[in-house]
Parts: sequence; structure tokens; C-alpha cells
Amino acid sequence: MQFKQIFFLILLFVLSSSCDYFNKPIPSKEALLEKELKAIDWNKVDQYPSVVECDSIENQTQKQQCFFEYLTAIIQQKLSDNEINFNGIDIDTIIVKVIVYPDATIDFEPQFPQDSVAYDTIKMDSLLNEKLKDFPRINPAIKRGIPVKTQFILPVILKKEHY
Repeated sequence: MQFKQIFFLILLFVLSSSCDYFNKPIPSKEALLEKELKAIDWNKVDQYPSVVECDSIENQTQKQQCFFEYLTAIIQQKLSDNEINFNGIDIDTIIVKVIVYPDATIDFEPQFPQDSVAYDTIKMDSLLNEKLKDFPRINPAIKRGIPVKTQFILPVILKKEHY
């Protein structure tokens, strides 16, 4: 009978001390949200924008490089039809800001140097948007399972130097 009493006392002690685990304060939703928001790196995406031609690549760095090379090649191809000449200035390279929105729409913005007085920026912007209006579909970047807006700068060579 004494064994049962000792077992009962040990069981009672274990049960009474384990209740302390349930007395811990529960963090508020706001505190959990704030902690999670601080943990997110807002300058990086989980998955870069992509095109079908690069989807079979597993390595993220190679897939990203494939995407940028594909994008540059398509822009070069679409713009190579025109000799871009503004006010007597031949342009062989153009810097383009590419913006990919969550709904897969794309904007192209030419980036002009500080001394862009010589360029007709409105005409160049118009030409760029006209030539790139039927651009192939680009899947947007993904951050935590949600499509997000991304933007990046691409130098696009319009004329190859002949030696």
C-alpha cells in the first residue's frame, strides 16, 4: 500500500509542476507580426522573375543569369531594327530600367546620363515603349509565395563595334 501512496504523491507532484508550462504568457498578434516583419529581408525575393525558356534550370544563380541574358537579347533584337540617332548623336548602348509588376505587366524606362541635354528623352522613351510593347510574358518575382514588383537596370548594346 505504501508503494501506491508514493506513486500517487510523485504523480501529483509531476502534474502540479507541469502546470507551470501552461502559465507562460501568450504573445499578442501584434508582437508576433512585428517579429515576423523584422525577420523578412525586404530587399531580396525568394524567386526572381522568370521566363519559360529558363524555367527548367534548377540552380537559382544560373536561372537568374539566364533570365537577364534572355531579357537583354530580346531588347537588343527588338531595338536593333532602328538606328538610334538623336540630334546627330549615335547611341550604341542604352541603359534600361525594367520594372516587372505582380500582374506580369512590364515597364521599360530608359535611363539617361546627367548631361542628357543632347538626347531627346521624350522621343527615346516613346521609341523604346513602341518597340517593346509586344514583349514576351515574364513571370513576376515571388516573395513568400506572393508575386511582387521588381526592378533592375540593364545595359543594352545596340551596335556591335566592328574592328
